[in-house]
Amino acid sequence: MTAAPATYAVVIPSVGRPTLQWLLDTLSAQDVDAQHPGPLEVVVVDDRRGDVEPLEPTVPDTVAWTVRTVRGYGRGPAAARNRGWRAARASGAEWIAFLDDDVELPAGWARRLADDLAVCGPEIGASQGRIEVPLPDHRPPTDWERNTASLEGADWATADMAYRVAALEAVSGFDERFPRAYREDADLALRVRRAGWQLVRGQRWITHPVRPADDLVSLRVQAGNADDALMRRLHGPGWRAAAEAPAGAFPRHVATVSALAAAAASTGTALAAAALGRRPAARGALVVAAAGAAAWSWRTGRFLLLRLAPGPRPGDPEFLPELSRMARTSAAIPVAAVRHKVRGWWRHRRTGPWPVPVRAVLFDRDGTLVHDVPYNGDPARVELVPGAREAVDAVRAAGLRVGVVSNQSGIGRGLLTRAQVDAVNARLAELLGPFDTWQVCPHAPEERCPCRKPAPGMVLAAAAQLGVDPRECVLVGDIGADVEAAQAAGARSVLVPTPVTRAEEVAAAPVVAPTLRDAVAAVLSGGPVPVPAGLRG
Repeated sequence: MTAAPATYAVVIPSVGRPTLQWLLDTLSAQDVDAQHPGPLEVVVVDDRRGDVEPLEPTVPDTVAWTVRTVRGYGRGPAAARNRGWRAARASGAEWIAFLDDDVELPAGWARRLADDLAVCGPEIGASQGRIEVPLPDHRPPTDWERNTASLEGADWATADMAYRVAALEAVSGFDERFPRAYREDADLALRVRRAGWQLVRGQRWITHPVRPADDLVSLRVQAGNADDALMRRLHGPGWRAAAEAPAGAFPRHVATVSALAAAAASTGTALAAAALGRRPAARGALVVAAAGAAAWSWRTGRFLLLRLAPGPRPGDPEFLPELSRMARTSAAIPVAAVRHKVRGWWRHRRTGPWPVPVRAVLFDRDGTLVHDVPYNGDPARVELVPGAREAVDAVRAAGLRVGVVSNQSGIGRGLLTRAQVDAVNARLAELLGPFDTWQVCPHAPEERCPCRKPAPGMVLAAAAQLGVDPRECVLVGDIGADVEAAQAAGARSVLVPTPVTRAEEVAAAPVVAPTLRDAVAAVLSGGPVPVPAGLRG
């Protein structure tokens, strides 16, 4: 008897590149059958910042799967992928196939993915696809083209990486403290391995074209040195060997910056000595300055030649633009690399393992702690939902801070006064005990304020008042606006559906709990929430 093929969903974080639709077109064109199925669904995570029109990617009606979009709010690919795979769990998929929005799928990719997953035993936590980067065949590649081509040898790159859902749950997914598409995939691979899973390479492949880039792109990517500092903090000095990452150029950059610093410091010393009439000291300092300047010039020139040598040759149309780019960036890259590494060391000097501990639980009010009475200004009508007292008491007993974040548009609409809202809140405090922070948005929706959920303002204000990082907060609510406010602020969320919760809100929620008690129990245990069958349907 043939075993049933593994089921999977596809997650694609996107910043709105036009290549997203082409990726979906190549996915829609895949040849699938019962033993080589397509995805159960595709979740696109719109990771653009600000108030933007939602992405609306399309797929033909002829495919068996659907595509839906959830917001990532510009918090980076690690957070976007977490949002995507947690939402995709609603499909019941065993695996999540992560793809970047600028790759192309060759014919047969879906069949090869199905074959790769079929040979993965229960000990396998992830399967990596190969990456092919097409380079120009009429001339040597530029520095940026070679940088992109390095993906072909990258280990565990999420441009095409399938992870078992159970493995993602075991390690709480990607570490969202990695803000760029850099090192977050290696960190996840290390943590999955340490949790007891194996990672393997499959037979499938994708095409990753070289994206257009401006002349200073090589300077900006030096920000990844801060992520290298985070990797060292999390995984120790041997992290490169453990993550199968190649040695970097940072030691050479340190030597270059040291020569520059010596030249600058000695020049300053020489000027000061000359001003004081100490000519021998000034001459000695100038000798040191000249030596430092010579060392910096030599190292910078060597770096420039190393970058130019594999690239376009004189006579190629691309040679002069490449020479200009390399000349402008080769002197600045060592300084930028050292600056970013030092910044990373300082920022992450006390960073601990992922996930960060929960230090505060924020509750929505109406529909979550109390039965929803529209525009209620009467304290006598406040009625707790079942389990509210036990849930809040459990949070306090665990030593966590508690707060309330509540939209009260009735004030802005002229249906309530602030005094009435405060009286209702006072009654809630009588029933549940004191809260450490109260955040109330009095604005009507049309005012488009930054505090009204799904905007993040109240969550950020609550975290600031409590003295915690938003990542250390969990927002428990009953509608999608609560989930989106938490996501936009960088906090976690648990959705407790009620009859007014829309099906699409439940499907998009990263974590869903059947009751308030279950939501708090999941927060306190740090484990997955048991969701009864049909709750997401």
